Amino acid sequence: MDEQIFYAAGMGIYVMVILFATKIPYDLMLKRGVEHIRAVYYNRKIVHMLAGGVGSFCVPILFTDYWYPLICGILMNIFTYGAHATGTRMFWFQTEQNQNDVKFTLMWWSSITLIWVLVDDPWLAIIPSLFMAFGDGVTGVVRNLVIRERSKSPIGNIFMFLVSAPIGWIVAGMGNPSIPVWGLISATVASYVERYEFGPIDDNILITVFSTAVLLIGIEIGPILG
Repeated sequence: MDEQIFYAAGMGIYVMVILFATKIPYDLMLKRGVEHIRAVYYNRKIVHMLAGGVGSFCVPILFTDYWYPLICGILMNIFTYGAHATGTRMFWFQTEQNQNDVKFTLMWWSSITLIWVLVDDPWLAIIPSLFMAFGDGVTGVVRNLVIRERSKSPIGNIFMFLVSAPIGWIVAGMGNPSIPVWGLISATVASYVERYEFGPIDDNILITVFSTAVLLIGIEIGPILG
């Protein structure tokens, strides 16, 4: 039996543990007087980083076939959407106001699959999801600390770039040593578009679509330096 099945099951269990374990910091924050919506927003970013981010890093390490993260991502997409659709939301990180967590899981598996299929490189494939998980995750935490509400303050974009730039450079270099500059450009574009939302098109969609496009253009054009 393919050992990747066990890796996929293990990653799924890990993500589910993170989703339900974040009820603990939610309760602690409420006891300390943090408003419900701010606690939810903090928790969503914790989930972004610990579930989406760590899960992304595991993909090229554990899998040699994109079908496994694809199936894991689709199942998680169905799970998060189902919680909204049935009214059994995990209230400590999901809200009635939006389904951004569903869009996160959708963009996670779709961007990884698309890039992996087109360029056959799992390291390059995870870059947009890392921006979405860690870059946007830190962005939300900083804004929540400084602005004390969900906002699109430019300070968040600055911190997103500070986190995403080294990720883009290093991980792109791991996938293709000739294009780390494109990883940096991708991080810059992602950090800029994170500030915008257009109706149902939220920052999760914009970050992954634009950073994916830049990476694919970079692969086509080739190295900028050297």
